[in-house]
Amino acid sequence: MVTTSSLSKLLLPIFFIILFSALIPQAHSISEGDECESEITNSCNDKAGAVPLKIIAITSILVTSMIGVSLPLVTRTVPALHPDRDLFLIVKCFAGGIILGTGFMHVLPDSFDMLNSNCLAEKPWHKFPFTGFVAMLSAILTMMVDSMATSIYSRRSKAGAVNPDTDGVAASEGDQEMAVAGGGHGHFHSHNHQVKGGSESQLSRYRVVAMVLELGIIVHSIVIGLSLGASNNTCTIKGLVAALCFHQMFEGMGLGGCILQAEYKFMKKAIMVFFFSITTPSGIALGMAVSKMYKENSPRALVTVGLLNASSAGLLIYMALVDLLSADFMGPKLQRSIKLQIKSYTAVLLGAGGMSLLAKWA
Repeated sequence: MVTTSSLSKLLLPIFFIILFSALIPQAHSISEGDECESEITNSCNDKAGAVPLKIIAITSILVTSMIGVSLPLVTRTVPALHPDRDLFLIVKCFAGGIILGTGFMHVLPDSFDMLNSNCLAEKPWHKFPFTGFVAMLSAILTMMVDSMATSIYSRRSKAGAVNPDTDGVAASEGDQEMAVAGGGHGHFHSHNHQVKGGSESQLSRYRVVAMVLELGIIVHSIVIGLSLGASNNTCTIKGLVAALCFHQMFEGMGLGGCILQAEYKFMKKAIMVFFFSITTPSGIALGMAVSKMYKENSPRALVTVGLLNASSAGLLIYMALVDLLSADFMGPKLQRSIKLQIKSYTAVLLGAGGMSLLAKWA
């Protein structure tokens, strides 16, 4: 049986092995070329002054991340923000635009810059577009995981092994069927079976989307935190703290909406909120711990983080376009209303535009 927990157990260790490889080899990269050393040497480098800024960053980003991802979950009691309402759909499209903007305007350009750095050898890094290639493979791999996980999860749901809450529905159907006479019985049973199957299939879809999206955001968030924590450039850190607070809050809203639609139990919701909230602060703390041996311009760091960013970009772009935006815009609710489509497209443009503006600082 493949569930969200088993998939995360399979994929997360792969990410941490790759990330760990970026840290350990740096101890052997102390004597890089003079050109790479001079690129990170300037008047803004102040290790003692950077530490208080990093502590402020850990606290503020942790708080804003928790607020962002929790907001859709705690507002479910507000009638206007119920998942069936138009406002929720517009907010979800805004969040989808944010995630799309994150992939295109933040993660992908960073990967291009790293893998085209002058600190890397001419061959093969400057002879082949590795960023686009890895992002493409990541999108295809995400589609494979998305499709296969949804298929297997749907089968388990139909067998009654995933969502125990449907037992009450089945019992209710049985009681109602006993009260329906002859020919009406067959029609009633068939109709309710289709509704139940469609509902469970959609729920399985939401759960796979939430899990895969969180995985992509976690990869991206740890890489961001690692870079900030390892940096001693106070001029850069000051701008990054404010920009990352907004970034994490709005990105968390997108993820929180997906978690809400997945209808997880309280404990699983709490776990997903917790991991999203601590990833960037944990990355900053890890970067501070390895700052002596981690050099952001060393070839191994550039290659590892650049490839991670490319894979994260492919995942985020796929999830934003296919699972979040396309699924809603091609759905019956938006197809019935041009006015609602215009509002939703405006929300997407605002979300993507906001993240594009933040790209100036982060």
